[in-house]
Amino acid sequence: MLNLLILIAVVLGIIALSKVVKVLEQASTVKGVQPYEVTERDNKTQANLMPVFLVLYFAFIVWQLVAWGDFMLPEAASEHGVVVDGLMNTTWIIIIPVFVITHILLFYFAWKYVYNKDRKAEYFPHNNKLEILWTAIPALVLLILILYGLSIWNETMKPLTAEDDPVEIEIYARQFDWTARYPGEDGKFGKADVKLIGGVNSLGMDSTDQNSWDDKLVKAEFVIPVNRPVQFYFRSQDVIHSAYMPHFRAQMNCVPGMVTRFNFVPTKTTEEMRDITGDPEFYYQLLCNKICGAAHYNMGMEITVVSEEDYEEWLAEQKVFMTVEGNTSAANETTTETEEEKNEQLSSL
Repeated sequence: MLNLLILIAVVLGIIALSKVVKVLEQASTVKGVQPYEVTERDNKTQANLMPVFLVLYFAFIVWQLVAWGDFMLPEAASEHGVVVDGLMNTTWIIIIPVFVITHILLFYFAWKYVYNKDRKAEYFPHNNKLEILWTAIPALVLLILILYGLSIWNETMKPLTAEDDPVEIEIYARQFDWTARYPGEDGKFGKADVKLIGGVNSLGMDSTDQNSWDDKLVKAEFVIPVNRPVQFYFRSQDVIHSAYMPHFRAQMNCVPGMVTRFNFVPTKTTEEMRDITGDPEFYYQLLCNKICGAAHYNMGMEITVVSEEDYEEWLAEQKVFMTVEGNTSAANETTTETEEEKNEQLSSL
């Protein structure tokens, strides 16, 4: 009811404003003045308002920075995150002075060159040197930024190898939650198929594949070790989600029917970040950064970064996907997995 009253008030206000404008136009006509004719006084008034608006404009921007500055990206907690922040800061260092200078000139010229009937504008249609200058300089700056950003991107997205000894985790997305899967002691993910999803088997795990028997599934929270590479594989059951871990400067789309990847090296434990932020209840977060449905806002998962020893202890306590009586789990089978086999395995997920 309140919303309806507000809507009615807004409509009536617009109608009243249009009537006032109409009355003012008719009053001007009676006085012999064309309502849309711009007078010299109008020009001077508008010109004098330009510096006022410029000051208010910059004051508003400063207020926004003060009021919303805490909502910028949090402190980086990964190796590549520090480099990405450096790229962002470099971009700000270039953009902000250009933004300030161009706007000052814009409003200054609007004030200085207010219309004057006694002044004739100089005819200046073309200047090759100026055009080359204002084309070449922005192009050069953008080229440097793009090459700098591309080098960071290539380094960030470089695939890990077995020599890097990464922790491998599959992040499985569906409306509206996440599931993390760790390979067992065999170091292999078991096969999964969307056709096998049902009941408690929310990931579609293939129970006939021995590699899946010792896989470990966790919800609500997953754990990763500090200062060790983590290789993520992302899957989605239903729609496109986006796995976003802001403190690690990591984001990757989760696309139904395919596996996407991202890797990083965490550099700060959860306890260290709690000391830095002064928040004893701090947790790293995995969020969905795609509007994936009605409960998108509630799609999150906590991440805990601990020491290598604490990670191994936590992982050992997690339950395996299934225990088959009379069979030694795949965890006890010593197998060597080539990169080609791993790619074939991922393509079957």
